[in-house]
Amino acid sequence: MALSAVAIKAAENRDTAYKLSDRDGLYLLVTPTGGRYWRMNYRYLGKQKTLAFGVWPDTGLADARAECDAARKVLARGEDPAERMKLDRIAATVAASNSFKAVADEWLLKVEKEGRSAVTMKKLRWLLTFINASIGKRPVASISAQELLLMLRKMEGKGRYETAKRLRSTSSQIFRYAIATARADRDVASDLRGALIVPKPVHRAAVTTATEAGELLRTIEAFEGSSEVHAALRLLPHVFVRPGELRFAEWADFDLEKAVWTIPPHKTKMRRAHSVPLSTQALAIVRSIEHDAEYSQYLFPSRTSVDRPMSENTINAALRRLGYSQDKMTGHGFRAMAATLLNEMGLWHADAIERQLAHCDANAVRRAYTRGEYWDERVRMMQHWSDHLDFLRDGAKVLTGNFAQV
Repeated sequence: MALSAVAIKAAENRDTAYKLSDRDGLYLLVTPTGGRYWRMNYRYLGKQKTLAFGVWPDTGLADARAECDAARKVLARGEDPAERMKLDRIAATVAASNSFKAVADEWLLKVEKEGRSAVTMKKLRWLLTFINASIGKRPVASISAQELLLMLRKMEGKGRYETAKRLRSTSSQIFRYAIATARADRDVASDLRGALIVPKPVHRAAVTTATEAGELLRTIEAFEGSSEVHAALRLLPHVFVRPGELRFAEWADFDLEKAVWTIPPHKTKMRRAHSVPLSTQALAIVRSIEHDAEYSQYLFPSRTSVDRPMSENTINAALRRLGYSQDKMTGHGFRAMAATLLNEMGLWHADAIERQLAHCDANAVRRAYTRGEYWDERVRMMQHWSDHLDFLRDGAKVLTGNFAQV
């Protein structure tokens, strides 16, 4: 007689385990401690065997019967249901390890060990939260270009075109890693080139005329905030490094005798050491900082902890206090200001300016041959640049050198 839900609930515990039979070899094993386990007895190649289908009530009567029916279909094909279940579990485990998220996590560890900066890793993990929410659990080899495009279209639907573009690029890198590790056959993200909306380029806000630069420099001189922030604001125009490189500047990176600031590879965007010749004005600003390495390793420590650099928002926040809105000037804008005005002078080799901006030559061979070039020119250029900044700030007064021009 087949089991019923009422009979299962009414089953009492006994001193020894006993069975409540259902049909087709399916039964509920009731233990003295009250456990109720679904089992199925069957014969395969002349041997008596038993399958386990779960525990009641987590696995209900209908579910147990469905499992039993599936097992009997496997038997009908001449296979052992127990072996089939084992193989299915292995396949599920392999599929889980080959999910997009699993491959992406491996790839993240790889690129982190290769030296990607903490900021870059933070951005990559942020991007992957969007991807994993959509396709993270899917086997990486089973994801189609259309499936990926659907996820990217949702991002475009929110007007986030640049994010969608970066998501496609990051996905492509993960698919290529999956191919290299024999878990996918092709990079479906590459099929989507040209399918996404191309975002309009957004140029970082910057002051790029001599008149505006002079006004900005005079405004910075009048800054009334902390001395460290004031020093950072005054130094940045003279060295025009990336704001993050200024934030993480350490006393150990400076050779004040040789007038050189060497930014180590792990602090630069291109992961290569970058040297900045220090003009007399830049040296004076560094020497004016009212603490040393014994107080903090950083030239510009955080206000809350000397063991951390100042916040990434500090420079831009200071510019806002000075009346420069986000669409007028940013910390990164000092690079554009220097690049524009130095090129307009017509005195310096374009490659020397590019090297000082730490821009990487796309041609690896050419980059190898020009590695040591332009240093002497860059030293002269950086002193000339500081003199020119003083000229713009003061109208005609030049602190050192004879190179200042309008």
